[in-house]
Amino acid sequence: MKKGRTADTQCVVFKIWLFSPCSPQQLQNIIMASHTDTFRLVLIKPSRYDDDGYVIQWVKSYIPSNTLAALNGLALDCANRKILGEQVELSIQTYDETNTILPIKQIIRDIKQSSGGIVGLVGVQTNQFPHAVDLADHFLKADIPVVIGGFHVSGCLAMLPEVPLDIQAAMDKGITMFAGEAEEHLDGILQDAYTRKLKPLYNFMDDLPHLEGTPSPLLPANIIKNTLGLLSSFDAGRGCPFQCSFCTIINVQGRKSRWRSPDDIEKLIRANLKQGIRRFFITDDDFARNKNWEPILDRCIKMREEEGLQIRFTIQVDTLCHKIPRFIEKCARAGARSVFIGLENINPDSLVGAKKRQNKIFEYRKMIQMWKDHKCMTVAGYILGFPTDTPESIARDIEIIQKELPLDCLEFFCLTPLPGSEDHKTLHQQGVWMDSDMNNYDLEHVTTKHPIMSKEEWQQAYHMAWEKYYSLDHVETVLRRVASKKQKVDKVMSVMLRFHGCIALEGIHPLEGGIFRRKVRTTRRTGLPLENPMLFYPRRVWETVSSTFQWLMLYWQFRRIATRVKNDPQRRAYTDLAIIPVMEEEEEENLSLLKTYPTHIPVASIGKRNSILTS
Repeated sequence: MKKGRTADTQCVVFKIWLFSPCSPQQLQNIIMASHTDTFRLVLIKPSRYDDDGYVIQWVKSYIPSNTLAALNGLALDCANRKILGEQVELSIQTYDETNTILPIKQIIRDIKQSSGGIVGLVGVQTNQFPHAVDLADHFLKADIPVVIGGFHVSGCLAMLPEVPLDIQAAMDKGITMFAGEAEEHLDGILQDAYTRKLKPLYNFMDDLPHLEGTPSPLLPANIIKNTLGLLSSFDAGRGCPFQCSFCTIINVQGRKSRWRSPDDIEKLIRANLKQGIRRFFITDDDFARNKNWEPILDRCIKMREEEGLQIRFTIQVDTLCHKIPRFIEKCARAGARSVFIGLENINPDSLVGAKKRQNKIFEYRKMIQMWKDHKCMTVAGYILGFPTDTPESIARDIEIIQKELPLDCLEFFCLTPLPGSEDHKTLHQQGVWMDSDMNNYDLEHVTTKHPIMSKEEWQQAYHMAWEKYYSLDHVETVLRRVASKKQKVDKVMSVMLRFHGCIALEGIHPLEGGIFRRKVRTTRRTGLPLENPMLFYPRRVWETVSSTFQWLMLYWQFRRIATRVKNDPQRRAYTDLAIIPVMEEEEEENLSLLKTYPTHIPVASIGKRNSILTS
C-alpha cells in the first residue's frame, strides 16, 4: 500500500477513536484493517505466434485452458487461507490470451500501485515458449517478477540431461522457471515472491502430488464467456499408463493414475453451475484409465437423473475403452456427448514403432460404433509422418478410414518430437536435426527429418489429408451416418465446418481456432518489424471481409448438405460398411484396413524408426 494512502487511513482511524465510543478490540481491528496490503497474482495463459509473427487471438476461442483453471482454483484457496499473512490480501487476475488482448500497461500499473505482485505465465507449451519470454520482458522491465511453468519447462527438465539453451537464456534474463505441478507448492512460490526471494528454478518433477481433496479447477465467468459455447474444463485425473514414444504426458504427469474424488468433481461442477456453466471438457489424457472413472460417473449420473442437472462433457479415451464393462454406457448417461479418441494411425508397423501397442486396428470399427449407438459424436486424432508413411500411403489410409470407420471428425497432426517426449530425447542424443524455432512445435509444422518424404512432401501430405477427409462428398457420407443413428446432424455439421474452415481458411489447427481472428499490429514477434499502419490496417480490413465471406460460403455448402440429409425420408434406413454391426467371425475377413497391412510385425521392426532417422 502506498504511504500516502496509509497516512490518510490512519488519520481516519484517529478521528474514529476520538469521536466514537470504540472498544480497544474494535479499535485494534480497525487499525489492522488500515494496514492491509494488496499483493497481486496475475495468471496468464499465453498464446503463440502465427507464421507472420502475430499472436493467435480470437473474439471467442474454442478450447478453454485447464491449467489456468487449476492455477486459479489453487490461488483462490491461497487467498482464503491468507498464506501471505492476515494483513495481506492476495488479489488474483486471470487472462486467457487466446481470446483476450492483454492490458499489459494496466497490469503493470495495478501492481505498482499495490504492495507488490508477480506474473505467472502458466501452461506454456513448447510452441508458446518464445512468445511467453517476449511477454515476460514487458514485466521484467518494470521490475515485476515473472514465473513460467508448463509442459515445455517440465518436459525438458524431465527428459534432458542439461537445461536447454532457450530455457537457460530465459533464466539469464531473470525469469523464474517452474517444473512440475503447483498443488502443494504454490504457497511457497507466492511467499518467496512476496519477500522478493524467488529462486531461478523450482523443480518438483519428482514430487507429483495426490489430487484428491486439493482445490478444484475453476475458471472465472469472465474467461468462460470468451469461449465458444460457454465451455469450461477440469482434470478428473492425471497420468497415463501407456508408453507412446511421441507423448509428453507420461513424462510430465507420470504413468501412475492420480485422480480427484467424486466429491471433488461434484463440488467443481456445482461451482460452475452457479456461474451458468453446464459444458465441460475433461482434460484427462485418457479418462478410461482414470482408476476412479466409475465412482465419478456414478456421481454425475445421479446429478443428472435425480436432480435433472443438464451437465455435458467432452472426454478423451483410448481405442480399447469399449472393452471396459459399463464404461461407454455410463459415460453417455453421465452426459458425455463428444469423445476424442487417440486413433493415431492404422498402420500396425507405425503403432508398434511408436510403442502404441494398445491400439488394435481390428477393434476400431466396433469401438466407434458403440459410441455412436450411445449418440456420442466421435472425433479422432491421426498422426502423419511415421517412418513408413508416404503421400500415397497416407491418401490410401484416409480412403480406408472414410469407407470403413464411422468417425464423425478426424484431425491430423504431424509427428513431432516434442520436448518432454521419448522421441525428442532420442533424437537429441543421436544428434538428429530438429527445428530450433520452438514456435514451430505446434504439430502442424515439420520439425525433423523423415526417412522417405522430403520436408515439402510431408507438409503437402498434411494439407492433402485435411482436404481429402473433409471433401463435400465425405461430409455428406458422415452426416448420413449421423442421421441414421439419430444423432444431431447440425451439431456434427458445425464441428466439421469448424475443423475444415480453420485449416482451409485460417491456416490454423482447429485446436487453436476460434471465431473472428484478432491481430494487433504492435504485438508482433520480437525481431520482426512493425508494419506501417497505412499498410497494416487496410490489409487487415480486407482480410477480415474476405475471411468472413469465405466462411459464409463454406457454411452455405455444409448447410445445403445437412438440409438435404435431414429432409431425406429414407435417412434412417441409410447404411454402409462403416455402420454395419461388426460380427466377430467376419471382422478380420472383410476390412481393408486389415488386408492392407500385415497382422504380424517382426520384433526387429520396433526399433526401426530411430535407426532410419539417424541415416
